[in-house]
Amino acid sequence: MNIRITEFPGEKMSNGELDALTAVRDRSGSGFKRTNTNDLMAATFPPLKAIIPGYVYAGFVVLAGRMKLGKTWLAIDWAVAVATPGVAMGSIDCVGGDVLYIDLENGPRRIQSRIRALFPRDQNLPDMSRLEWVTEAPLLNDGFINRLDRWRISVKDPRLVVIDVLQRIKPPGNKVQNAYESDYSTWAPLQEWSTRHGVAVLGLHHTKKGAMDDPLEALSGSNGLAACADTTIVLDQGPNGRTLYVRGRDVEERETAVLFNAGSWAVLGEAADVRRSDERRAILAALTKTSPLGPKEIAAATGMKDGNVRFLLGQMVAAGEIQKQGYGRYTPTNTSNTAHTRQDPDEDE
Repeated sequence: MNIRITEFPGEKMSNGELDALTAVRDRSGSGFKRTNTNDLMAATFPPLKAIIPGYVYAGFVVLAGRMKLGKTWLAIDWAVAVATPGVAMGSIDCVGGDVLYIDLENGPRRIQSRIRALFPRDQNLPDMSRLEWVTEAPLLNDGFINRLDRWRISVKDPRLVVIDVLQRIKPPGNKVQNAYESDYSTWAPLQEWSTRHGVAVLGLHHTKKGAMDDPLEALSGSNGLAACADTTIVLDQGPNGRTLYVRGRDVEERETAVLFNAGSWAVLGEAADVRRSDERRAILAALTKTSPLGPKEIAAATGMKDGNVRFLLGQMVAAGEIQKQGYGRYTPTNTSNTAHTRQDPDEDE
């Protein structure tokens, strides 16, 4: 018995993937394109097309976050990094290509002011001729895809399209479908176009108010948008600063701590590592103020969970940041110097 892979709507393969496989039409005339498993395993697929390595790849990508967190600034950072080419978020090298930024919320004056904020001296302005701007666009079901395609064939190397924001091109919902079905079918043509042509389409979107157990549940509206997207990125802010959470069909799940300052973005590291460093600083500050202290006293002073405190205390003793004093009590290793230093506890590890 042969096992065959079938291509379904919403899960279309790229041109490269289709070329890599041998499509066999069903003899019964049903019209399915089937691929034998042996042929599938013998095929050579092109690597994922990285636009912003680790974050944005060819396909439909949603960048969601609460208002005023800097989504547009982040999208501009990525657009400039690809168009120049340069580095995204201060440290990620990008392959150069053509970028179309569809900004439906800001006019030319504000766009210009934001670019100048990133490059305050005109003499330092890089060549951004491969970054083009659009401030008016039709709805998705009213010629939008056709205009995207005309842009695609008019440039040398189309790599990134930014839509700021998705809501501005969303047509009215289908009354005979539920919210999930309507949202999925609305965005499916955009996902199909981006995947078929190997272009990243980055759509900006808002998140709901309140905390969610799953970051993808935070997207405004139904789950249809997140289900349709190849990759979803959630920009959030908590007690430990701003983070970028990434989850997708072909990308590794990750959460990165990021810093936003005067329009510029920088990657601080993996969120768990940065969070741990902040917690270690809090423990050290508590012990500097009053010591020796036990784990429960430190937890009360820092507002941290008792289990987290006990785990970090072991790491900090091993790193020489603190020392045990008696049974279950801790004090800074060098009390006389600790109060006057801001050295990162992880700096020498």
